[in-house]
Amino acid sequence: HLRTTQRRSAPSSGAKANEDTMVWRLLLLLPLSATAYGGKQPGERQREALRKTTVAVDSSGRSSEVASLVVAAGCFWGVELAFARLPGVISTEVGYIGGSTPRPTYSAVSKGKSGHAEAVRIIFDASTIGLTTLFGVFFDVHDPTTLNRQGNDVGTQYRSAIFYSDERQRLAAQTAIEREAERLGTPLATTLERADTFWPAEDYHQAYLEKGGQSAAKGEQTPIRCYG
Repeated sequence: HLRTTQRRSAPSSGAKANEDTMVWRLLLLLPLSATAYGGKQPGERQREALRKTTVAVDSSGRSSEVASLVVAAGCFWGVELAFARLPGVISTEVGYIGGSTPRPTYSAVSKGKSGHAEAVRIIFDASTIGLTTLFGVFFDVHDPTTLNRQGNDVGTQYRSAIFYSDERQRLAAQTAIEREAERLGTPLATTLERADTFWPAEDYHQAYLEKGGQSAAKGEQTPIRCYG
């Protein structure tokens, strides 16, 4: 998921642009599992989660054990789609969390002025998909070893973080971080932060890649492209 810091636009003009454009085209053709993050091939736990059966609902159409989790893993577009595809996930929403100013805008967050992280709020059926699985997918879809950076996106707004809502989530997240660090053989940059106000992002950011034509169907395993 490499992007420039002005991530919604194409590379700069001139000779360098031709080289950059070719690199971007090659990156977009790479399957997710072909990109090495933190010394591992990502997607293994993600693919396992995608193969699970779909969530069962009761007669009211609502899942019986609804819970929520907020994570930050760089640009929220691809992260949201990865979680939206998981059986057991009821809904996803992108937004901003962990900052110092109320009602942040994308413009302020993307410039690193507000202290918020781009994040995804995941509503899930805890009877179908658990925190262990969600944390595994979280680590698979980004590089948790780089501090305040994912690809060419640099800044605290792109930090790797888990925002816990209670002590049970905090302990589960801490255990997941320790196990992932042991698995990778290196410390993680992932932070544990108490969840404060989650500010939904602007409407055009919601389900952005799905709107661009990428499938959000449950169990979908087509590699995710950052630019829809």
